[in-house]
Amino acid sequence: MPAAPSIANSVTVRLELPAAPTAVSNMTSLIEKTGGVVTGLDVTGSGQTRLRVDVTMLTRDPDHADEIVEAIRTLDGVEIGKVSDRTFLLHLGGKLTVESKVPIRTRDDLSLIYTPGVARVCQAIARNPEDARRLTIKRNTVAVVTDGTAVLGLGDIGPLAAMPVMEGKAALFKRFADIDAFPICLDTTDVEEIILTVKAIAPGFAGINLEDISAPRCFEIEERLRQELDIPVFHDDQHGTAIVALAALRNALRVVGKRLEDVRLVMSGAGAAGTAILKLLLHAGARHVVVADVAGVIHAGREDVSCGDYPNQTWIAEHTNEQGMTGTLSEAMAGADVFLGVSAPNVLTEADVASMAPDSVVFAMANPTPEIDPEIAARHAAVVATGRSDFANQINNVLVFPGVFRGLIDAASRHVTMDVLLAAADALADVVGEDERNATYIIPSVFNPDVSTVVADAVRRTVLAHSAGEPPALPDPTARPDASVTA
Repeated sequence: MPAAPSIANSVTVRLELPAAPTAVSNMTSLIEKTGGVVTGLDVTGSGQTRLRVDVTMLTRDPDHADEIVEAIRTLDGVEIGKVSDRTFLLHLGGKLTVESKVPIRTRDDLSLIYTPGVARVCQAIARNPEDARRLTIKRNTVAVVTDGTAVLGLGDIGPLAAMPVMEGKAALFKRFADIDAFPICLDTTDVEEIILTVKAIAPGFAGINLEDISAPRCFEIEERLRQELDIPVFHDDQHGTAIVALAALRNALRVVGKRLEDVRLVMSGAGAAGTAILKLLLHAGARHVVVADVAGVIHAGREDVSCGDYPNQTWIAEHTNEQGMTGTLSEAMAGADVFLGVSAPNVLTEADVASMAPDSVVFAMANPTPEIDPEIAARHAAVVATGRSDFANQINNVLVFPGVFRGLIDAASRHVTMDVLLAAADALADVVGEDERNATYIIPSVFNPDVSTVVADAVRRTVLAHSAGEPPALPDPTARPDASVTA
């Protein structure tokens, strides 16, 4: 079955056609017959016998767009002009700019912003490095760091090709939390080089967001940076996914009247996202969890686990599957209350979902093709969620990473803890009120105006509570060092 036309493959075609009563309708009918969806029709010029029209349409992919354009070209009197891919147009020149917050209009402005006035500010920071949080962009900046080895849906495409994703991430930081984020794409996949590079650039940032770095290297990179930096380090592929998944699961279980600590939960996927979700679920109180990877159910007696060559699987075996279940994912599904997948396309069958307990929950989050078609899963499961935007209940990291960093920055946090992740998940879940929660609405929209502020406040309060009150007071950088001397 071919993919449906989507906004991601939207094109605008500029053309001229006869000024005849049926010319436009003939063209739009042909587009629809060829599988396109017309979303806009703008007359940009007109004469006595000719019209110039911009027609915007959704297509399945670039080849489909070319097919539609060639079909339009066969219409009598139609002349095709420029064909514009709207996605590429949006990305021309990149999606980010850097702008000054202060005007530079006079010699006085220049003297205050740059030399000689800036020297006094540099000296103040040299005396007290904490002043950098108030006197520089450091107070509100995050580095979005990648090596381009695990870009969602694309895999190892390298740092240059990953740049559009990192730019998009930075744009989302600004839109949803007013954080100034910078894309940092590293031309190395060496763990030590990445760690040293991030440590070297860290003074300019209030936090580090690791993105699209392949497992298992991402585990060591994150762990080492958390130990060696005095600013929070957050791996969004792990912890952003974990927070949203837990929040959605909280509400899904509320819908079906079950409790996290009681349900039997089967997970598919033991990579970066799967491990992070598992650890947060256990921290939140889940007790009956079985995890499967490509080799089947993970258990202590499995040869590749017991030999110790895969530390991540060894940890999972030690902390899950208390009954020592063995076998395949399909066998583990029988009687399960919850399935949570961050693995591969089509690893579940309809029979697997049918074998689950009554009022089951299925989160098939593999992207772009989930572990099972959501429509098939919904024949048997009470609640279904995916990672896709074209189905209900999308597990989308953008729901949390802006708010998490907003809260960490506002609390001057130096670390990210499991309690912070749990607080963010619970706050996100509670954005969906009891009177609006149902099987197709267990997670709020990314455009819900409360999401970022609610998550940020929960994170900030958790950080401050763990630091026994307010963070250390920072000196007032506007006070003169020689304040006792009158002017």
